[in-house]
Amino acid sequence: MSRLKDKYQNEAAPAMQKAFNYKSVMQTPRLEKIVLNMGVGDVKENPKAIDSAVRDMSIIAGQKAVVTKAKKSVSAFKLREGMDIGCKVTLRGKRMYEFLDKLISIALPRVRDFRGANPNSFDGHGNYAMGAREQLIFPEIDYDKIDKIRGMDIIIVTTAETDEEARELLRLLGMPFSK
Repeated sequence: MSRLKDKYQNEAAPAMQKAFNYKSVMQTPRLEKIVLNMGVGDVKENPKAIDSAVRDMSIIAGQKAVVTKAKKSVSAFKLREGMDIGCKVTLRGKRMYEFLDKLISIALPRVRDFRGANPNSFDGHGNYAMGAREQLIFPEIDYDKIDKIRGMDIIIVTTAETDEEARELLRLLGMPFSK
């Protein structure tokens, strides 16, 4: 079992149960999925950019990334419907816990001038979104093999009803929120 899942079951879930006075164990919020998304804006000039983005995303997530396509044509961005515009990965179960553990304990401390994650980046339904400016914060990425530094969006989806419950869940799991 993953180190973070063990921490959730033995420490976070009982603490949440006690703090919010849940009547049932099933009311306790838990992680549902983590979605990683990377937009590739320079795909028009460099068609191979999408391949390197998919490769980097797959290495980071430990699972194959899916290429996302444009739903609509936008003439201002010289974008046609069906063009490749990025990649995404949805993590669930064991891989989700392993990724979050790696993010909290290895990747975020490697960010230069990191003062903590924004505690206000919740969407009102218990989901947390954050951005990473570069893929180099993850230890699997070899600096010599990347063609361009790209950022990514990381969305943590929980079963929490409110942002307060989700914030407490992530805090108990070890997310370093700023003051």
